[in-house]
Amino acid sequence: MNANILEARHLNLDYPIKEGTFRWSQFRALHDVSFEVRPGETLGILGRNGCGKSTLLRILAGIVNPSAGSVICHPDIRRSLLTLGLGFRFDLSGRDNAVLSLMYQGSTKKDALASLPEICEFAELGDFFEQPVRTYSTGMRARLGFAAAMKTDVELLLIDEILSVGDEHFQQRARAVMLDKIHGHQAVVFVSHNGVQINAICDRAIWLENGRIGSSGKPQRVVDDYRAFLRTL
Repeated sequence: MNANILEARHLNLDYPIKEGTFRWSQFRALHDVSFEVRPGETLGILGRNGCGKSTLLRILAGIVNPSAGSVICHPDIRRSLLTLGLGFRFDLSGRDNAVLSLMYQGSTKKDALASLPEICEFAELGDFFEQPVRTYSTGMRARLGFAAAMKTDVELLLIDEILSVGDEHFQQRARAVMLDKIHGHQAVVFVSHNGVQINAICDRAIWLENGRIGSSGKPQRVVDDYRAFLRTL
């Protein structure tokens, strides 16, 4: 088996954008992106909103196919994309959505049902757990999404901006649970626009700007490069 748990090789992603009534052009969201993920490490992907971070995670998860390049991952490696509200249906209850979310992440229905008491307790939704998600506030959906997202056990976690939502009380609780998860046996790719989080959590980091790698290496150096760029804007 490859020494790396996953490799991204020369990834490009193009998609069409409409410029007029009959005119279309190609927009390149990712440009020749290459890196590896090593067993047991936490790799941070840092960048501004719209730089291609979430798109890259979806390619790594196998949800989106790149226009060019490839993702190399051993077939025995289980991957899970943790993003708030994955697969949520607003017409279903919090309970039913939690079950669906866990099953989208690879859990069996039996395991998903067994996890519901813990999810309900962490999300602090009370009786709202049985109500349709359309009745939830943004904060309530965030708590439900996070509680469901953390109930997974795979070799590679792909984590998309989970620590950026909710009130301060929720963020503190979420951060503690997240750190415990990251310091487990899994390899992690952690996406954030927050340099402090990347520096505190990650072993290595990549700064992504307009779909290109701007810098890679030790987190502090990458964060410094990113901040220096922001000061030029």
